[in-house]
Order: sequence, then C-alpha cells, then structure tokens
Amino acid sequence: MKKALVTGAAGFIGSHVVRELLARNIEVKALIRPGEPTTNLDGLDVQKVIGDILDYEAISKALQDVDTLFHLAAIYAIWMSDWSKIYEVNMQGSRNVLWAAVEQNIEKVVYTSSIAAIGIAPGEEVSTEDTAFNQYTLGSHYVLTKYLSQQEALGFARNKLDLVVVNPAFPFGVMDRVPTPTGQIIIDIVSGINRFYYSGGINIVDVRDVARGHVLAAEKGRTGELYILGNKNISIEDFTNLVLGIANLGDRFLVNMPVPLLKTATSVLTIWSDFISHKPPLSTPVEIQYSSNHLYFDSTKAQTELGLTLTPIGESLNQAIEWFKENDYL
Repeated sequence: MKKALVTGAAGFIGSHVVRELLARNIEVKALIRPGEPTTNLDGLDVQKVIGDILDYEAISKALQDVDTLFHLAAIYAIWMSDWSKIYEVNMQGSRNVLWAAVEQNIEKVVYTSSIAAIGIAPGEEVSTEDTAFNQYTLGSHYVLTKYLSQQEALGFARNKLDLVVVNPAFPFGVMDRVPTPTGQIIIDIVSGINRFYYSGGINIVDVRDVARGHVLAAEKGRTGELYILGNKNISIEDFTNLVLGIANLGDRFLVNMPVPLLKTATSVLTIWSDFISHKPPLSTPVEIQYSSNHLYFDSTKAQTELGLTLTPIGESLNQAIEWFKENDYL
C-alpha cells in the first residue's frame, strides 16, 4: 500500500484512519463532501479532494492514482426528518464507490460496515462474523441500510474485487465533533440528561483501535471476509456507572427503566422531533428495542488474523470525556 483514498475522511472514524495511515508513511487522499467541516484534518499532510459519493464521476476521478480504498462515508443516525437520504448515501453511494473501484482497478478495498449488519445471538450469547442477520423487522433504517449495503459489497468481493469488510462496534474517543449517536450517549450521561438504565448491553471499543483495524484489514484481511472491530461487552447499567465513575459522578442516582415504559416515553420524544423541534430526540423506540438486546460481539477473528490489539476501555472513555469537556460539549 503506497497511496490510499479515504471516503468520509473528515468524520470520526475516518479522520483516525487517516492518522493511522500517515503514521505508517502512506500517502493519503481525503474525500471531503462539499461544504463539510474539515477540522479533524487540520494540520495533516493529506491531499483533500472535494466530492460526493453520489456523484459517480467525482468518486471515479478521486480514485485515480491510488492503490487502496477505505470506504467509510455513510450516514449514522437514529432519527432523520427524511429517511430517503440514508438510503441514497448508504446504498447508492456505496454502489458508486465500488463500481468506480472496479473501473479504476483498485488493488484493495476496505469496506466499513457495522456490527449492526451482523445478527444478534439469543440472550447474552456473543455474536461472531458468522451470526446470520436477523433484524429485518426491527424498523431501523440505519441497521437495514448497513446490512443491505454490506451484502452488495460482498457481492463485489465474489466477483474479483479484493474487498474486506470491517464491522466496528460502538466506538469512543477524541474528535467526535458531530457528535455521533455513540458519543452523544456519553454527553447525555455525564450532563445528567440521561439518568436511567435498562436491560441490554453493548460492545464498546476505542476509535483508535477501530482505525488500526481498518489498516490491518488492508494489509492482512482475506477477500470477502468480515472482521468485527470491538472490545468489551458490557451491560447498559454497568456502562452507565462506568462513565459516571470516570467522570467522578459515581454517587448520582439512576433509575432502572422498564423497556416498555422507555419505548412509550421515546415515542413522545420522537413525535416532538418529527413535528415540532425537527431535531434528533434523546432516543427512539426503535433504538431502545435494538439496544435492549445484548449486543455482544466477539473480536477474536480480528485479533488473531489481523493482529489487532485493544486499548483498555477505561482509558478510551476517560479521553472521550475529557475531550468533550475541553471542547464545550459538557
């Protein structure tokens, strides 16, 4: 790998992938949406290319003279006023990128999917890359688009494109400027907006480990394979208390909310967002339904095949909280 194009380069994970590549002395082209803030790339020695993945000619031109593609550009949202955009970007945008990669004879493609595109094992069992997707009726546009676009990407891998899929879990760390829904969880817990927990669990991971996993996948990943980039499986209750403890707020009183009651409450918040505020709610019934499962995943494959090492999660959360404080999110 000598020169790489990173789509979504100014985003949370994308900007960390750019830094990981530069640390390995790999030349980087960063694809930037027109008008997109590029603060996460300030001071980095990258070639910025303005283009939209919905513009096939723009992406095809951006891929010229590179040998490796990291496709991270996607919409990650729990609520949108118009959901059509998530299908355009996450599906048609990905098609454009992959067809252009074929046309430009790109040597290696790392396709960023999500653990959302992998099935959920029953109870507290741990899912692997082989756990069949089983969330067709969930009603989450994000989850569905990530799964469908992943399947299309795997189709390209079966037809001679050297493509590897990575499936990040819930990443935390610095430079989460939007912030992502994942980062917003920390903000809501520490600020006191979120004072409850409920049944279920998640897999959390340092964003720098996710970025390193991307580069390792380009170097060592097998064509057509999935690699879960995760770390610690933790219940919602334990995660909430861990965040509060790191933020020195361990004495805060929390309420154990039944999932049905929480879904009713978030239905009201969603209606308010849909018709009055036009801003994302704290959560939605679909999000509660999804996360009330134990979203536990096994990253052994990435560790053994790619050589991925993992950062202690307490360190990751502490850095994320401090960064949110320093940048006036808290």
